[in-house]
Amino acid sequence: MSALCEATGADVAQVSHAVGKDTRIGHKFLNASVGFSGSCFQKDILNLVYICECNGLPEVANYWKQVIKVNDYQKTRFVNRIVSSMFNTVSGKNIAVFGFAFKKDTGDTRETLAIDVCKGLLGDKAHLSIYDPQVTEEQIQRDLSMDKFDWDHPVHLQPRSPSSVKSVSVVWDAYEAAKGAHGLCILTEWVEFKNLDYKKIYDNMPKPAFLFDGRNVVDPQKLREIGFIV
Repeated sequence: MSALCEATGADVAQVSHAVGKDTRIGHKFLNASVGFSGSCFQKDILNLVYICECNGLPEVANYWKQVIKVNDYQKTRFVNRIVSSMFNTVSGKNIAVFGFAFKKDTGDTRETLAIDVCKGLLGDKAHLSIYDPQVTEEQIQRDLSMDKFDWDHPVHLQPRSPSSVKSVSVVWDAYEAAKGAHGLCILTEWVEFKNLDYKKIYDNMPKPAFLFDGRNVVDPQKLREIGFIV
């Protein structure tokens, strides 16, 4: 839906609100995002795919596979948007990442969209500075060094001491994360990200300063008035 809104110039918040008036859907499940995250949703869908395939329903299984594909597309689209906006490369550039947990008010990072976004940026040789108020540096480094779904293995089968991912630093202050960054990505809807002094952040970034809001957290017009490319 967000891709369609972007293509047509529609306001994603207004469209979400309108669709959410349908009580069968509800407004709580239509917040803008880079994709759905968390340990349950994708695993439940994949379980449904497995059940359909085991019961001779390949067409139904393929239908649910498309949900996963569209979700992966959304994350890839976000990374591609960052790269294309920043002159078609983030190689050697500093990118601040605000938020790593799969949602606010938790330190849970299982299947968080931030893993895919960060890996996509690292694939183009970006330097990342990550801040999340509840996720530890050890957890972030572990998530970025493990293969998909390794987190779901028994602890003794997980990498015992994952090597630190090069080009990634984890800090405990949003302003420190953004200092010297060429671009800033918001990947978790922490309330504190709404209340930051973005003028201060802008002043400490090289120009042009890019901001990519993956959670519809900030007011883009106000940020553009400061000078950000949003």
